[in-house]
Amino acid sequence: MAEVARPAGAGVAVRVPAGVRARAAVNTALWRLFLGFTFLALFGPLVILLLFSFNDSNILAFPLEGFTLNWYSVAWQDTLLRESLVNSTVVAFIVAPVCLVLGTLTGFGLTRFRFHGRGLIGGLVGAPLILPWEVIGIAALMAYGRMHIELNLRTVIATQTICTFPLVTAIVSAQLFRFERVQEEAAIDLGCSRLQVLRHIIMPHIASALAASAIFAFTWSFNNFEISFFTIGFQQTFPIWVYSSVRNPDHTAVVNAVSVVISAVQVVMIYAALKLLRRGGAASALGIPSEEEL
Repeated sequence: MAEVARPAGAGVAVRVPAGVRARAAVNTALWRLFLGFTFLALFGPLVILLLFSFNDSNILAFPLEGFTLNWYSVAWQDTLLRESLVNSTVVAFIVAPVCLVLGTLTGFGLTRFRFHGRGLIGGLVGAPLILPWEVIGIAALMAYGRMHIELNLRTVIATQTICTFPLVTAIVSAQLFRFERVQEEAAIDLGCSRLQVLRHIIMPHIASALAASAIFAFTWSFNNFEISFFTIGFQQTFPIWVYSSVRNPDHTAVVNAVSVVISAVQVVMIYAALKLLRRGGAASALGIPSEEEL
């Protein structure tokens, strides 16, 4: 039997066919199933890491043998782990602001100016976003070897900057595309200088995109394994330490413990970046649904 629906403000009843209601119910159920599977695929491994980080055994198998915080203590006392975390943090803290400056300037150039070869330059800037990082890492290794440059953290920083600043360019450009030039022209007509327009009109508009870009650049740099593996020499970053440790069964539980802490921090950072993007309006330009659309 068809259901009678009364739209707000209308006095005429509309009958919704049973077939339409059935299809809507099926679509809703399939959508919820898809979302459940997606969340399981994304956060299921984190839950497993969390469980086994408290397991009183270094064997990844159920049932759990008991509750312990020993692996977190062992991880804190690991000298190589602390050194790798410091290296990754130092690299990320340098790469993020450098990429923020380069990406913002590139975004301004590609969105505010029209010049010959603009499309070609935009394609070259975006190329690192689609090229496999293994290919970039191997190419960088061959280039540094040909130029007789010693591999260390500086080569890691240089190569990661090349691969990360296009992400900042994409986020900032998406925000600038939504900027109405009328506001800038009105401020200039009212007597504002170019510097005042940049400070009081443009920067507040892209501030959320800049903050989100910095967070994304930091996490990309901190988590990067492929480029660091080929360009770091004899030092270690955190992803390289994880790679070398998981091959040793005695270190599996320690990797679980430190990965839980790192993952939790980065999930919070990425969530904050998405909130900033939605607040600033760049999310829709990048294909990220806003809070109203969710």
